[in-house]
Amino acid sequence: MSKEAVSICKALLNKNPLKRLGCSTNGAASEAEIKEHPFFRRIDWFKLSTRQIQPPFKPKVKSPNDVSNFDSEFTHEIPKLTPIDRLFLMNLDQTEFDGFSYVNPEYVQNL
Repeated sequence: MSKEAVSICKALLNKNPLKRLGCSTNGAASEAEIKEHPFFRRIDWFKLSTRQIQPPFKPKVKSPNDVSNFDSEFTHEIPKLTPIDRLFLMNLDQTEFDGFSYVNPEYVQNL
């Protein structure tokens, strides 16, 4: 791995979240920290966001349901829903949904 690749891996995997790359309390600053890392020095972020850059690899897809580019270990698994942590849900800040008229009857019933 290149020096820059090692550096970004170490920065992203830092055990201390306060020192981890991209984990500052300011979201915009976190994004900038990552984008400005030397590993990404050749990336033109504007062109990337406006889809002006050709991808280095474009897999061949035969149809919208084609899964041939994925390992069969995963494509043959039976889908399972992640169990809901009710305590986590109850502690979520619901103020972002003020003014919404829809209330999930299942959620109300299970409270």
